Amino acid sequence: MTRTGINLLSRPLLAIALTALSLSWSLAPARVCSDSSGLSTSAEIEADFNAAPCKDSQRLNAVKSLFEKMGAAPSDVAVEKYRGVENVVVRKQGASDDKIVIGAHYDKVSDGCGAIDNWTGVVVMAHLYRTLKPYMLKKTILFVAFGKEELGLVGSHAFVDRIKKEELPQYCSMINIDSLGLAAPQVLDNTSSKKLTALTADVAKELNTPFAHAGISNADADSSSFIARKIPAVTIHGLSNDWMKILHSRNDRVSRVNAANVYLGYKLALTLATRVDESPCNAYR
Repeated sequence: MTRTGINLLSRPLLAIALTALSLSWSLAPARVCSDSSGLSTSAEIEADFNAAPCKDSQRLNAVKSLFEKMGAAPSDVAVEKYRGVENVVVRKQGASDDKIVIGAHYDKVSDGCGAIDNWTGVVVMAHLYRTLKPYMLKKTILFVAFGKEELGLVGSHAFVDRIKKEELPQYCSMINIDSLGLAAPQVLDNTSSKKLTALTADVAKELNTPFAHAGISNADADSSSFIARKIPAVTIHGLSNDWMKILHSRNDRVSRVNAANVYLGYKLALTLATRVDESPCNAYR
């Protein structure tokens, strides 16, 4: 399949590819074939999160390189500097200027490699870009790797602060991916909009994907910055009950990541994004 020159008439191909993804996962989760569908494989995603840079100073350039590996031209990978933070933004123009933001923070704390928190999210976001890139969608998608999330959602606050009041209605929804791989995908209720949470649960049911949702006290995520500006948002994570022993510690390393659970997160986020794209912009407000 070529990754350029596909017009609106090709959108049904994406639905076919997603159907193939669902069927292939149920039959052989470790060997989903991307040759004919353009979908990323579990092995491809695993290889990219296995390459998680352990130094925070290396991560911004690693994000840029990863998007270029996924097919973005260097000129399409923008670093937006605002209020002392650097966000990496890759824009995929759609048929309208209505927007979906797909985000994941790239920074990490000093301990550990930040493999789970949040290189898994960055990798899944980049593979979503590669999968969606050939298709002319209804809405424009902004793929955003946020900086300084660990210092208080600094990058996502900076991003939404730059949105002019009159432009807010064009921001239809935000899908945040943060810390996959310890368990099956879940929604972080206390940082997610109710309507998007319900849609995510419906998508998981359609895909026959394991799914749960619950609030985590004292936890926050970049989706909160969007909700604060009345933009519907949802955070998809994959944390288990022992996450507090792993995140923000030297235990956050590649060996703790379950590749199958990361791939489930990719599958869920991909289908969720296409559902939001097909919906009216105000559907989840």
